[in-house]
Amino acid sequence: MAPEAVRYETMGSAARLTIDREERRNTLSDEVVDGILDGLGRAAGDTDVRCVVLTGAGDRAFCAGGDLAGNLAPDQGRASSHDRGDRVATLLRTLAEHPQPVVARVNGVALAGGFGLMLGCDLAVAADDVQVGTPEINLGLWPYLISAVIARNVPRKIAMEMMLTGRRWSAAEAERWGMVNRTAPRAELDTAVDELVEELASKSPLILRLGKESFHRAQDMSFDDALAYLGSMLTRNLETEDVAEGVSAFFARRKPEWKGR
Repeated sequence: MAPEAVRYETMGSAARLTIDREERRNTLSDEVVDGILDGLGRAAGDTDVRCVVLTGAGDRAFCAGGDLAGNLAPDQGRASSHDRGDRVATLLRTLAEHPQPVVARVNGVALAGGFGLMLGCDLAVAADDVQVGTPEINLGLWPYLISAVIARNVPRKIAMEMMLTGRRWSAAEAERWGMVNRTAPRAELDTAVDELVEELASKSPLILRLGKESFHRAQDMSFDDALAYLGSMLTRNLETEDVAEGVSAFFARRKPEWKGR
């Protein structure tokens, strides 16, 4: 039996998805995209999972982008390339719509589509020696699809410099410009990820879901439409049992016991 392109395992309150193509720097083959989508679906259906951690095998690459040997081979037709783009778009959309927070554990380079995959996650923790970037311009390409997540995560001038020059950016630069939330020495990467997972697991899973949903839906609305929508979401939040529990726990100076409803 061929090994799975993406390994799925539960570790405490988190589901970990590991792109298992270390020899190809964890590039995005069709099997990898499908494997991540399958894993996200599996995690969404598990009430014991409070968040998802996405990473790559080994220590060289989180994901080095598209599989050039497979995706841009001479025998690949235009229809197949277009379908592959649709798959990546579906993956980015699924990450945004996923009910649980998704954390990127950036264990190595995150380049091209891999950089977009990292930005598509809700949070990112990176080893302090990794590099990120969009080298597509050096191949006569442009990072079209991932421009949607780049524009939503990176300041305009920085985004344009990345895409126009194709240079790699250090982990420190990525943290400075908000591409990753935190960096850690490589030996402490798992500890930093575990601390973030534990923090997320301590929150109401229902409110995390509602909050993430409202954030993504409101970002493309006009200001007035966003206020109206967010007001309705606040009303919805105030009707939950978890807000009553959270307020009671606050005044009682105890940890809340979330019901998820």
